Amino acid sequence: MQGAFQRLVVPVFGSETDERVLDVLPVLLCKNGGTVTFLFVVEVPQSMPLDAELPAEIDEGERALRNAERLARRSMPSRSTHVATELLQARAAGPAIVDEAIERAADAIVMTASIHRKHGRPTLGETTNHVLLHAPCEVLVIRTLAGVQHSAGALAS
Repeated sequence: MQGAFQRLVVPVFGSETDERVLDVLPVLLCKNGGTVTFLFVVEVPQSMPLDAELPAEIDEGERALRNAERLARRSMPSRSTHVATELLQARAAGPAIVDEAIERAADAIVMTASIHRKHGRPTLGETTNHVLLHAPCEVLVIRTLAGVQHSAGALAS
């Protein structure tokens, strides 16, 4: 698996879990580089229009994307590695991640998830489950500890 991918889609949360993904990216990309697309999804409640202005969430997403891009450029020195960022508003993060992977012809989606309980049962969450079931490519999930929280308003696993 080392160095097997040329096009990666990487959802970011704006939290310390992003660093876990950034640590493994250099190992996953082909030796001669590739493209990494960092993605931040602002989930818009059904009660609001999809294009609603959500300045706090947009600011949080822009900060998370800038930080991911900055850290990625440091850890992936290859001049042939292209880093792109996308900030999306969607009803649910899972379908948005899958759509972005389709649009970018991604070789893999790399994301974090933590196990938490819903109705007394352990689950990875709706976003992770959707991505695992519907992604058109490989999905690499880094399981983090349950105590690590994703930022509110951002992609929830």
